[in-house]
Amino acid sequence: MKSGPPAARAIGLTGGIGSGKSTVATLLVAQGATLVDTDAIAHGLTVPGGAAMAALQQRFGNAIAGPDGALDRARMRSLVFADPQAKLALEAILHPMIGAEAERQAAAADRPDAVVVFDVPLLTESSVWRRRCQRILVVDCSAETQTRRVVARSGWSADQVQRVIAQQASRTSRRAIADAVIYNESLSLAGLAAEVAALWALWALPTPGAGTPAPT
Repeated sequence: MKSGPPAARAIGLTGGIGSGKSTVATLLVAQGATLVDTDAIAHGLTVPGGAAMAALQQRFGNAIAGPDGALDRARMRSLVFADPQAKLALEAILHPMIGAEAERQAAAADRPDAVVVFDVPLLTESSVWRRRCQRILVVDCSAETQTRRVVARSGWSADQVQRVIAQQASRTSRRAIADAVIYNESLSLAGLAAEVAALWALWALPTPGAGTPAPT
């Protein structure tokens, strides 16, 4: 684990598909973090009657909604893969809504000294999110491991997973913005939990003058 300075109050968490980022998010919550999951927010915006559906259907047509009225993610994924402009249009609709809801959830944290973890798959690509967070944690592993994990859990083909990986920021780009990197290539769950706990102790303990006595 590569680590940086201590005392974060807002941590940006990112990593490629299949890296184990969601597991790390769960482990951070177990340590006491307040989680703001932007992927979950995006899902909520695109359920039947979701706040983004009208704008998405106006831009892409009614066919991007499934029979239940929710976003047809497979169809949307195909459009984005085929047309870079479609990706930009999708982001222009969703990202402001996601950002507003993420800030609302962060503001509703249950205590003023809460450490908020923003789980953002596209954090590397967004200077806005990087400025929002005092520290950035990247969960990293090889593309081969990413592919194997996603195929095993989702039933996607290796080609589908690799196309998603190609659409995401490179491992080099993610690591370049990181204050800490957890290399989750072959860690057991216990080993991963130990990495998270060590980082939490370094970054998230209250600092002197923040209303909690300093350790002696």
